[in-house]
Amino acid sequence: MNKEINQVLDWTPNAKLAAMPTISSDDHRYGMRHFAVGVTIISAADGEQKAGLTATAVCSVTADPPRLVVFVNKDVAASDVILNSGALCVNILASEQEEIAKVFAGMNKEVHGEARFEYGQWRELVTGAPSLDGTLANFDCRVIKVFDESTHNAFLCEVMATCERDDGEALIYLNGAFRSVPQ
Repeated sequence: MNKEINQVLDWTPNAKLAAMPTISSDDHRYGMRHFAVGVTIISAADGEQKAGLTATAVCSVTADPPRLVVFVNKDVAASDVILNSGALCVNILASEQEEIAKVFAGMNKEVHGEARFEYGQWRELVTGAPSLDGTLANFDCRVIKVFDESTHNAFLCEVMATCERDDGEALIYLNGAFRSVPQ
């Protein structure tokens, strides 16, 4: 294994499976609607410029070292802000933060860009990325690698600071709707 790029270079995919077609994008989206996932706001800042988005494509990678992977569509402003700053904050939303989730998801058509940060109380932890108060948890991260994955960038991050609370219900997304789950 080449440690410099962290990829198993001597592995090859199964040739028979590699030659087969994948399912359609619509079939994939439909199937994923049934996967209940936690709702986050990914936030970043580059100097005075702030950007954020509601996201469900976040995953813990390892606890030692503490790492997450965050997938962000290349077409959203936050992707460039993260690339330029090298930092982001994963804000895991509580059920009472559904309105903020909708604002950062673009569901409130009257609120755009940095005006989204007028919703909720924001501060900074370590990296300079905005951190939303009142969430179930915040993971303030530095980006250590970026992987180009089709329409998205996969940001491999190391956690620099965290905050959490021990009460509240989790906000999840399932079958096209926000829902809450008790802790």
